Amino acid sequence: MIDNFIKNYLNHPKTYDEMFLNGDNYRNHYANFINNFSKESLENLNKKEELAKKLFMSQGITFTVYDSGEGIEKIFPFDIIPRIITSTEWLFIEKGIKQRLKALNLFLKDVYSNQFIIKDQIVPIDVIYSCPHFLREMHNVNVPHDIYIHIAGIDLIRDHDGTFYVLEDNLRTPSGVSYMLENREITKRLFPDLIPQCGVRSVTEYPALLYKNLMSLSPRAVSNPTIVLLSPGMYNSAYYEHTTLARLMGVELVEGRDLVVKDQKVFMKTTTGLQQVDVIYRRVDDDYLDPLVFNPNSVLGVAGLMGAYRKGNVAIVNAVGNGVADDKAVYTYVPDMIRYYLNEEPILKNVPTYQLSNRDELEHVFANINTMVIKKTNGSGGYGMLMGHAASEQETEAYKIEILKDPRNFIAQPTISLSSAPCFINGKLAPRRIDLRPFALNGPDGVSIVPGGLTRVALKEGSLVVNSSQGGGSKDTWVLTS
Repeated sequence: MIDNFIKNYLNHPKTYDEMFLNGDNYRNHYANFINNFSKESLENLNKKEELAKKLFMSQGITFTVYDSGEGIEKIFPFDIIPRIITSTEWLFIEKGIKQRLKALNLFLKDVYSNQFIIKDQIVPIDVIYSCPHFLREMHNVNVPHDIYIHIAGIDLIRDHDGTFYVLEDNLRTPSGVSYMLENREITKRLFPDLIPQCGVRSVTEYPALLYKNLMSLSPRAVSNPTIVLLSPGMYNSAYYEHTTLARLMGVELVEGRDLVVKDQKVFMKTTTGLQQVDVIYRRVDDDYLDPLVFNPNSVLGVAGLMGAYRKGNVAIVNAVGNGVADDKAVYTYVPDMIRYYLNEEPILKNVPTYQLSNRDELEHVFANINTMVIKKTNGSGGYGMLMGHAASEQETEAYKIEILKDPRNFIAQPTISLSSAPCFINGKLAPRRIDLRPFALNGPDGVSIVPGGLTRVALKEGSLVVNSSQGGGSKDTWVLTS
């Protein structure tokens, strides 16, 4: 059965394939999976794929797409073939992410206090001060344990030679961890024997690790601090994730209207009166957190929340103002941050990136625009990008006009091939491009990264865009034991 799959599998030229070396030869760490998978009939695999869809629908594992002007809930597409990572590869990834987060956290502490990195001209002052997510309201705010980044989703890709690159850092309200957890649960249902037989490490400890870190941040010395997950509400694209994480951690899921600030302390409204809140895991963006400080029209946040935060009466996860560290223009300087703060060479590479506010770099990008991917420095979800190799002349010219209006708002990167992985599509194995978002948790005891992450898949043939909002899906990510 599997022989037919392999013989008909067409690798992308000049692309690193996660499973196949070339032709019929597959990578050693997939051997155990292939030997077990080969016992499945095509009919059985089709049934399993159908079961996965039903499970996702029945459990409400959906996301919301806004680009049509109306919120449309969709099932998050799931591919039944796992992506497998060796223990050696994972050790490298883990070390690289820990190093990167350490430097980024030091950068946030520095940029909101002494600003040595600006004074020493490592990061230009105009790049920081022109960032819309640099919040002067956070200057000299004491953050518990000096931790700004409690939760990070670091997007990794592989180039044609298998080299890992960091595509972007998500340090504000990173999403996708619930899909990592659900993908594993679905895989256990579909292939109950495969995971133990292949020696796959567990990801299920994530909610317990997160809960432990949240507990440790309580400003009050109480045995059972009150932790809440603050959500914008059911119309948010990641609401499924908010409900899942609150349930798995056993904490209250609240919206802004459920909280009130009195005497610079935050309280939750309950049927028995007000209950003081110690830690807020917020999934509401900075701009909407406190209408007295940020957007005055916000109904998603809590009036007076920043006053309570500055006073040290409540912990907020992630810290307010982190957006200055994951701005795509600041991303260029992360390798320099690692050298500056840690006196180390970066373990994980950045994708080569051009700052379009630099005239020479802008001219180079315009001259080679067909080989570039251009992104907004504060865009997300795959929206607003120009894929130079796929854009028409008319689209390219219109995009150039937008860039020239505000070059600081754009960066450009050469088109990276992205590695491919086999996906079960229409009864056949077909290569599709993928990335990887491991989730790191930073607490007083250091950084923990559950062995796995969210592997996102560009399900459209030939596409390099993996975002769910752009037609992407995901697959289970297996990290093997040594």
